[in-house]
This record gives sequence, structure tokens and C-alpha cells, in this order.
Amino acid sequence: MLSEQYLIDIILKRDEISDASEYPFCLNAFRDLHRLTLHPKCTFFVGENGSGKSTLLEAIAIANGFNPEGGTKNFGFSTRESHSTLDKYIRCSRGVKKPQDGYFLRAESFFNVASEIEALDREFSFGPPIINSYGGKSLHEQSHGESFFALLMNRFSKDSLFILDEPEAALSPSRQLSMICRMNELASQNCQFLIATHSPILMAFPDADILVLGEEGIVKTDYKDTEHYQITKSFINNPDGMLQQLLASPT
Repeated sequence: MLSEQYLIDIILKRDEISDASEYPFCLNAFRDLHRLTLHPKCTFFVGENGSGKSTLLEAIAIANGFNPEGGTKNFGFSTRESHSTLDKYIRCSRGVKKPQDGYFLRAESFFNVASEIEALDREFSFGPPIINSYGGKSLHEQSHGESFFALLMNRFSKDSLFILDEPEAALSPSRQLSMICRMNELASQNCQFLIATHSPILMAFPDADILVLGEEGIVKTDYKDTEHYQITKSFINNPDGMLQQLLASPT
């Protein structure tokens, strides 16, 4: 039976890797990786800093035609070439349907995307200003969180593929809950999300798979079994006790 989800799985072309000791293939997440199956609605990539989740997400985005620094597939600017070569060694299996639109968000370079939008809008065009599709207000004239939320509410639309790298970096806890509501709305309108995150709030999104990048490679994990959930729960249940342990003078 033919699948209608946009991205079905990611295959690492191991036979084309000349030196497995080079970055990023030397990371635990990629040492034994052959195939990653993706959830039709949402797949979360989680793990410690340096585990390779952003590198993997970046490679998937580039392999699907997105600019390494973010934006839609129409963005082609480059501020600094810093992405890995992983995109050259992965193959994306796609369903029979193609997304009508999509977006690659990198929290660390969204400022550059906002600057590119302003630069393009200063050029002559027969069409409406690009910023209109982001809510009509300059992204630089909003806080980081407000500008991302404007993107989420105005630019994201149905029948799309969204690849988001640490979107919670810009959002308060209440805004993260609002993002879950927006994700649910878009998921019901034939959208697929791939998200790298540290947020136990976002990871609670029910219609999703959580892939943990760690010492054992990439492992599908239940929400309440993630370290993010367990540490957050332990801290909230007993903040004084945890702080006392953490800040105790060494003996």
C-alpha cells in the first residue's frame, strides 16, 4: 500500500561513507544507523547537546531542498557555511503525495531569515511584500518569541512539511502549549513535523514518535521514559531537595 505521508524514512548510505571516524559519522547516533522510520504526523529528535540531533535535522532539511540557514525552499542566502556533509549520505523515502509548502526553522539563525525577508522586500517586485505572509509586521520589530509565533500562526499552513530545530528556544511555557494546539490543528490538515527539541512540554504532543539520540544510537522512547520528562518531574516535585543536593558543598 502506497503511503501518503511526505517523508516515510531516512536511510544512511553507509556504503558511500569513506571514513566512519569522521564527524558526524563518529557520533553514537550514527555509528550503527541504517534506517529511521518517521511518524506520519510528528517525529521528535531529542538528546544531549552534541548528540547530533540538529546535525541530522539539518541534513534532512537540505536533502529536501531547504536552505541550510532556514526558511522556505525559495530562500537561497548564505551568511556562513557551517553545515555538515551528512545530507550527501542520506536518502529520504517519500510518499506518493508531495507537500504543497514547507519551512525549515533554525532558532539560531532565524535572525538571518528575518534580515533576508527585509532585504528581499526592499527589491522591486510585482507581488505583495513577503512580510505580509508573516503577519505584516517586521520580524525585527518583535521579540524573538513574538516573531517565531507570528511565523507559526501566519506562515505555516496546511499540506506542508515543517522541520523545526529547537523552536522552544524562543517560547515561554505558555507559548509552547499554544504551539502544541497549533501543531494539532496543522497535523489534522495534512502536515508533517520533524522537530529537534529539549522541551518536555512539546514532547508531550500525543500524535508523535520520540527518537532519543544517545549512547545506544537512536532509540524510539516513550514520553515518560525520556530523561527530559523524568528530570523535569523530579525537579518540580521536589525543587528544594534537588537544589540542596546540587548545591551542597563538596566534602
